[in-house]
Amino acid sequence: MSVWDKEVDILVVGSGGGGLLSALVAANNKAEVLIVEKEKLWGGTSATSGAGIWIPNSDNAKAEGFEDNSEEAFQYVRALSADNVPDENIRAYVENGADMLRWMQANAPVQYIAFPYPDYHAENPGGSPTGYRTHLPLPLGKKYTDPSIRTLRHPSAAASLFGYINWDIGEAYTFLFRPKFWWMTLAKMLANYWLDWPFRFTSDKDRRLTQGNALVGGLRLALNEKNVPLWLQSPMQELIETKGKVEGAVINHQGRNIRVKARKGVILAAGGFDKNQKMREENAPLYRNAIYSGGTSGNTGDSIVAGKAIGAGTMNMQSTWAAPVWYVPGEVGGRLCTMERALPGGIMVNQKGERYLNEAASYHITGQKMAQREAEHGDASPTWFVFDADYRRKYPAGPLLPVIPDWFQEGAVQAIMKKAKTIGELAEQIGMEPAALDTTISRFNEYAAKGEDPDFHRGDAAYDKMYGDPSVTPNPCLATIDKGPFYAMPIYPGDIGTNGGLQTDARARVLNEKGKPIAGLYAVGNNAASSMGESYPGAGVTIGPALTFGYIAARDALGVND
Repeated sequence: MSVWDKEVDILVVGSGGGGLLSALVAANNKAEVLIVEKEKLWGGTSATSGAGIWIPNSDNAKAEGFEDNSEEAFQYVRALSADNVPDENIRAYVENGADMLRWMQANAPVQYIAFPYPDYHAENPGGSPTGYRTHLPLPLGKKYTDPSIRTLRHPSAAASLFGYINWDIGEAYTFLFRPKFWWMTLAKMLANYWLDWPFRFTSDKDRRLTQGNALVGGLRLALNEKNVPLWLQSPMQELIETKGKVEGAVINHQGRNIRVKARKGVILAAGGFDKNQKMREENAPLYRNAIYSGGTSGNTGDSIVAGKAIGAGTMNMQSTWAAPVWYVPGEVGGRLCTMERALPGGIMVNQKGERYLNEAASYHITGQKMAQREAEHGDASPTWFVFDADYRRKYPAGPLLPVIPDWFQEGAVQAIMKKAKTIGELAEQIGMEPAALDTTISRFNEYAAKGEDPDFHRGDAAYDKMYGDPSVTPNPCLATIDKGPFYAMPIYPGDIGTNGGLQTDARARVLNEKGKPIAGLYAVGNNAASSMGESYPGAGVTIGPALTFGYIAARDALGVND
C-alpha cells in the first residue's frame, strides 16, 4: 500500500487560466482541491496575455445582436484543423464553450464582452467576418487588494503600458490612434498607478487588473473564497501510476518531495515546452529558437515528459502558435507583433530586400510563413520591418514607441533600431543591396498610393482591416513609404507557445499510446495537443479551449453531469 503525505480529490498542476478554472469547478462541487505551480509567480502564460477567448454561440454574443450557430463553428474549425484531430474533440469545444463562459461569469468576478473581431479566415465556410466569437475580458471590477497580487505574473511588455501598467483594449486603441484629448487617458492611468500609496512603495504591481491579469485574478479571488491552496515553487516531479491508473503525483514543496494522492484525478495544466530548447529541436525544428517564444519561463514540458513516462501518447509536437516577434536583447522572450504589420506605411522584407507575404495576415499565418521561408531560404530570421518618418510619428513598431523621441528610447531598443536619411543608406545598415530594397519600396508605393497590393492583397480580407488605420483611405492598411528619415526594426519567426502535447479525448482524458484513456489523468491548454491542430481559426483559440477543457475535465473527474 502506498504511503501518501497529503490527499485531495483533485490535484491541478499549473496556475494559468485552464488550471485555475478547473480547480474552481471542482471546488464549487465540494471537492478538496490543491493547485501546484513550479514558478515563484502564478498565472502562467494566461496572465501575460490579452486573455481573449474564442467562444461560438455565446450569451454574450447574443446580447450584442449576433446569432451564431455551433454547427457552423464546427465546420469552420474542422476544415482548418489537422486531420488527426478527432471530430469529437472539436465538437466538445464548440458545444461546451458557451456553457463554460456562462458558468465562469456566474461563479467568479470575471466578465467578458463579445467583440466585433473577425475570424482569422472569415471568408471560409462557417467563418464570421463580423466577429463576436472572440470575447475580451473587462477589467476587474475593483482594485485587487488580496496579498496574492505580489506574486501575480506581470502582463507581457506587448500587452501593457511600459511593461507594468495594465491597460484594456479601449485604452490600447486610444494610445495607438491618439484621438483628441488622448493624453487625458494617459494621465488618468499614470495617476491611478503612481498614487496607489502606500502599496507603491513596496511593489511595482498594478492593482487595476485588465486582460490576462483580470482573468486569472478574478479566478484566484473566487478560489480564495473556497479556501483552495495554491503552492508556489512546487514543481511536479512525476506522476504516480498503479495498474494503469494515475493515483497522484510527487510534488517538490518547500525543499522536499511530497506524495500527493488525488482521489478523483490529476489535471495537467502546466503549459507546453516553449522554453525547452532541447525539446524544440527534437520536435519542432521549424520553431527551434526558445528565446523567441513569448511563453513563460516555466513552460519547459515537464508534465508532457511525465505523461510520456507512464505511457501517454503525444500528438502534433511539431506545432506551435506561430507568430512574428520583436526581440529586445536581454529580455527573456519575444514580444508578439500583432497590429504594427497591418498599419499603413510599413512593410516586411527578407534579407534580400524582398516582400514575401501579406504583412496584415493573422500573426499565426505570418509566423508560419516566416518560419517556412527561413527553413527554405535562410533569409527571414530576422525579417526587417521597414517604415518611414510618417509611420514613426504615428504608430509603434514593437518596443519603439511613437511620441517618445529616438534618443529617449531604451538603450536596448536604440541598439536594434536602424535609421537613415535614404532608403539606400538604410539598406546598407541592414546588410542588403540598396537597389533591391529601393525596387521593392518603389513597387509597393506605386500601388499603395491607389490602395492596392496586387502582390499579396494586403487589406483585402476582413481580418486585415481589423488593425488598419480607419482614417486612411481607400485601404486602411496601405500608405506610401517616402518620407525620410527611414527606419528598420528586426522581426523574428517565433511563437506564443507550443501547441502539441499529450493526446486527449473529448473529455480531456489523457490517452495512452494505443489511444485508450489513462484513468485519473487529464490535460488541458498547451499541456494537451490542441484541437485546432496546426491552425489558428480566430483570436482566443488558445485560452478559449484551455478554459473549456478545464471546465470539462473537472466535471468529468467528479462525475458531474447536470
